[in-house]
Amino acid sequence: MHVKGTAVKSIQEFVQTQHSSKYAEWLKAMPEASRVIMSKPVYVSDWYSAKDAAIEPTIAIGKVIFGGDAVKAGWETGRYSSESALKGVYKIFVKMATPQFIIARAGQILPSYYDPAILSIKETGAKHVILIVTKLPVNHEVLEARISGWVQRALEVTGCKNVNISPTKSMVKGDPITELMITWN
Repeated sequence: MHVKGTAVKSIQEFVQTQHSSKYAEWLKAMPEASRVIMSKPVYVSDWYSAKDAAIEPTIAIGKVIFGGDAVKAGWETGRYSSESALKGVYKIFVKMATPQFIIARAGQILPSYYDPAILSIKETGAKHVILIVTKLPVNHEVLEARISGWVQRALEVTGCKNVNISPTKSMVKGDPITELMITWN
């Protein structure tokens, strides 16, 4: 039930760079175990507790920055993480890739951020894809939103417009899988 330091660092950097005036308030809004992690340098190669290093800090972002909306916080930190991961040389590569290629790689990328994690493609078309998540370190709405935000931004970087992600099933809501219907222009 772990999250890679890369994902944790992106949460920390999101607040530091996008909402720096709220950083101290954010730290105070989270439980002690999370505050300890986020008050120190985060090492991208280390693995951290998903609850303490990703879920609770994101819930605190929701409280402090998004008026209590933890799902919005998950979505926005996922978008930020994607943007950070796909910059520089990777951004040029991603812009040349097809959306289907990027989505196919998402199944390989997710386990490098979360342990355990399984993501697969159920269906793909010219302007849509259906993704299925069958395993996450913790079934939590913040993690589901973070994945959606990450995928949305990655598709935007490839040049997709009006990327819409609609969860049709959710492990958080008791379904055996999380299913995401993704469409774009």
